[in-house]
Amino acid sequence: MDSKMESEFEKSKSGDKDERYEAYQNILNVTNQKVDWAYEIWDQLLEDLSHKDNHQRSRAAQYLANLAKSDPEMRIIKDFPKLWEVTYDEKFVTARHSLQSIWKVGISGTPQKEMVMEYMVERFKNGTDKKNFTLIRNDILHNMKNLYNYFNDETIKQTALDLIDTVDDKKYRKKYMDIWK
Repeated sequence: MDSKMESEFEKSKSGDKDERYEAYQNILNVTNQKVDWAYEIWDQLLEDLSHKDNHQRSRAAQYLANLAKSDPEMRIIKDFPKLWEVTYDEKFVTARHSLQSIWKVGISGTPQKEMVMEYMVERFKNGTDKKNFTLIRNDILHNMKNLYNYFNDETIKQTALDLIDTVDDKKYRKKYMDIWK
């Protein structure tokens, strides 16, 4: 990793709010493509998933999701449960930002896609006892739509439609179907 990226990671943890946000945006932009330095920061990001600061947890989850495409050793398979745990964070905004980026893990390969889909399907089916479950379901379906758009895999679409069919509330079923129009 070059000194500019090292500096961006440092700025994303410290400095003023504007500086942190700019560094965060820069890191996400760079990691939208494959990078050759993912493992230089990987362990620190895993550690930051349980950081006392919820902003650090959120950023670490989003960075790891982006870096999954730069993971030829497929470490994300083993580390995914730690990343997924942040989608249940006590701070709802942290949980939600983490969940909304989770689909990016799925685009890094077939095993990763299958793993992400499995976790999301389970959460969609069994998460109705949690607060804000309708928003979580909405995010899951958007994630599936993103994966579908990336892979053009009809099984992803069918899985999403099958899940939507299980929703009893007509208002939410319609809202979820709108994602797939």
